[in-house]
Amino acid sequence: MTLTEAILSQLPGDVLGRLRRADRLLASLRTDTASVPMVVKQSQLPLETIDWDVAICGGTLGIFIGCALAQLGWRVALIERGILRGREQEWNISRQELEVFLELNLLSAAELEQAIATQYNPARVSFLNGTEIRVQDVLNIGVDPVFLLEILKQRFLAAGGCLFENTPFTGTVVHPNGVVVETGDRRQESGAEEQLQSKIQNHATLLNGGARGPLWGWGGDPRTQVAPKSKIDSSLTLKSRLLIDAMGHFSPIAQQARQGQKPDGICLVVGSCARGFLPNDAGDLLVSFTPLQNRCQYFWEAFPAKDGRTTYLFTYMDAHPEHLGLEALFEEYLRLLPEYQGVELNQLKWQRALFGFFPSYQKSPLQSPWSRILPVGDSSGNQSPLSFGGFGAMVRHLKRLTFGIHEALSTHQLSAQALALLQPYQPNLSVTWLFQKAMRADVAQKIAPEQINQLLAAVFLEMKQLGDPVLKPFLQDVVQFSALTQTLLKTAVAHPLLVAKIIPQVGLAPLLNWMVHYFNLGAYSALSIFAQVLQPWVKNLPPVTQYYCHRWFDAWFYGSGRDY
Repeated sequence: MTLTEAILSQLPGDVLGRLRRADRLLASLRTDTASVPMVVKQSQLPLETIDWDVAICGGTLGIFIGCALAQLGWRVALIERGILRGREQEWNISRQELEVFLELNLLSAAELEQAIATQYNPARVSFLNGTEIRVQDVLNIGVDPVFLLEILKQRFLAAGGCLFENTPFTGTVVHPNGVVVETGDRRQESGAEEQLQSKIQNHATLLNGGARGPLWGWGGDPRTQVAPKSKIDSSLTLKSRLLIDAMGHFSPIAQQARQGQKPDGICLVVGSCARGFLPNDAGDLLVSFTPLQNRCQYFWEAFPAKDGRTTYLFTYMDAHPEHLGLEALFEEYLRLLPEYQGVELNQLKWQRALFGFFPSYQKSPLQSPWSRILPVGDSSGNQSPLSFGGFGAMVRHLKRLTFGIHEALSTHQLSAQALALLQPYQPNLSVTWLFQKAMRADVAQKIAPEQINQLLAAVFLEMKQLGDPVLKPFLQDVVQFSALTQTLLKTAVAHPLLVAKIIPQVGLAPLLNWMVHYFNLGAYSALSIFAQVLQPWVKNLPPVTQYYCHRWFDAWFYGSGRDY
């Protein structure tokens, strides 16, 4: 019996089975044997009736945008294949990023404080034989997903939103004036459809009468479709002006849009939450204490959790099938964990196992080829290839997306071209592709075992010397032109031979492509300043023109990292 089998057998549920199913999915992605879903169809016939302004597929992160839009008065339906409930493991984020929940009135100040389950300081960055760096207040907040999603769910329902749980998405048909969202079999209470249709008619009557504010009367009858097993099975069809895809990395809509494209990079993550570690109130953001092994550079994270200590091992790689799978990486995690944390495995009481893989594509964020469909969050790939995406990426773009979607709906700008501006090219994300390539060893490459550690140790030492304005944004996945330029110049001057070794590792063509994104990052930084001058003038333009101007302003602002 392997270490992985022995440890995972101690946890409730078929954890080992889930790990192996994830490995099979990973293998199908690497070998191009995964089938391409065909869930989006098109029709030239207009819909006779439309019941919703927005239908959101994927509740875990879709509830954020759904709640914000419902509070702006839009008719929002949210479907979730299971029960909308947060996981037990905390979501890590920095304090200032949480301010958006107050700005959008999604949480009160007291609720926000209650949502914070853990806090720690300092956080460590360390590489083999390099200088150890400690930072304060970076990704040091652990948010309780169970509490947060429950609060947002209740606020969404009170604002008039309609939630359909246990409702799997099966397909959608795009019409000239709307989309039809189709779902599979679901459990619901007898008479629920009749009540829902009555509610839709009441809402439509209020809207036709000019109402555009939140319809508080809806909050008295939450549409959470959770029914006893004795109730009947049925399916649900939603007719909406806009479909938002928040179903994550493996969204069937996103898979169809990418047409089976193989990922340009993959991040494998394994870990656990356990009790029995030595007392430690600090955390690790990025730690490496081993040279290259199994064609992988291993990176570690650790931080306190409300019921133990969470530790992660992650590594970047290309999509070649010869790379390690998740079960093999979990075995490596268990082999190295005692050295990393100074504790024997038999001293630990395991709370849960954590594992997953995150594909990333250079062509990101994904822009939908269809009108009236907008991918958001992980479905769009709207994060750098260095990060896992998820909660942090969604929160970062939540305000931009909320008001952008609000304007799109208000001005009827729902074509594929108009919606593409809500997920624009962002050079500060694109420049990080070269960083991922510098932190991984592709199968065809021969790299010195210490090379990646040496490079990262040198780069982070230069960033530390440049100070927090350079170091902290990068650790939060925000790349800015000035900070990047200073770091590159100092590293090239101080370590010219080390930098020279990186060129054959990343390749000349990717390096030239990176330079385009780098210069675009500088241009976007200048344009974002110019946009501030234009803002007063834009207010006097027609609403449709304002929509396009605001989207370009957002692209420059976020694409230059000035949202930090």
